[in-house]
Amino acid sequence: MEVQELLKKVRQIEIKTKGLSRQIFSGAYHSVFKGKGMSFSEVREYVPGDDVRHIDWNVTARAGQTFVKVYEEERELTLMLMIDVSKSTYFGSTEQSKAAWITEIAAVLAFSATQNQDKVGLILFSDQVHLYIPPKKGRQHILRIIREIVVPRDQQTASNLDVPLQYLNGVLHKRCICFLLSDFQLSIPETTLRIVAKKHDVIGIQILDPLEIQLKKVGLIHLIDSESGARISFDTSDIEWLRSHEQTQREHQLKTKSSFVRSKADFLAIDIRYSYISTLLQFFKRRSK
Repeated sequence: MEVQELLKKVRQIEIKTKGLSRQIFSGAYHSVFKGKGMSFSEVREYVPGDDVRHIDWNVTARAGQTFVKVYEEERELTLMLMIDVSKSTYFGSTEQSKAAWITEIAAVLAFSATQNQDKVGLILFSDQVHLYIPPKKGRQHILRIIREIVVPRDQQTASNLDVPLQYLNGVLHKRCICFLLSDFQLSIPETTLRIVAKKHDVIGIQILDPLEIQLKKVGLIHLIDSESGARISFDTSDIEWLRSHEQTQREHQLKTKSSFVRSKADFLAIDIRYSYISTLLQFFKRRSK
């Protein structure tokens, strides 16, 4: 992709998604994720009823009287975008590929976080971590993140979610909000996900293409697996095969969601036939209750 073309695309994404985040999502984002952590503020004298676990023994010893630590709600949050850039995300049967929809949604979330004065970071992965951008604030930083997501990456391998999850746990010691965007054409490493979800607020967002949900009856079709390169032929006029295919897709989606739920992580699926705006707003509304 030429530099000018890349910059134009980034600018188009900014114009489209920044407006959405300002008008719709920033308030919802703030109400859901504000102040999830507590940070040390000061010490004060102990009064009856204070939690003894908050006694600052060092200050108490020096002062000769009992002092407790005072904590306040953390106002500044950290948003991490974990983006699947494997070959399967470049498939699309609508006006955009799954990768393009992922970019849009990631941009909306990033600009929403920026409106809330939060830091935003990025991890791009397939079966390895391709790029890590540490969390920072500011418009130029967000534009850099969008630019890195937009750049096509020539990956032939399938995704391995275990790798980026372990990487996240290693580089971020402070609790963050982690949006994991993928089509989840992979198995979920529940043990690792459970460990990460204990430390961070993890939300999986699955992007679903219509043809992965319900194939049309168009006769014999020939497909190439974008990750393995295998050539496969299907007879879509075969009703039994169609039912089997749809059942397999439903089972895989249910299995994916169940893996997140069992791991104490959140999950939502976005069917790109419908507006991702309403899906995200419903998610924010549910989370704020």
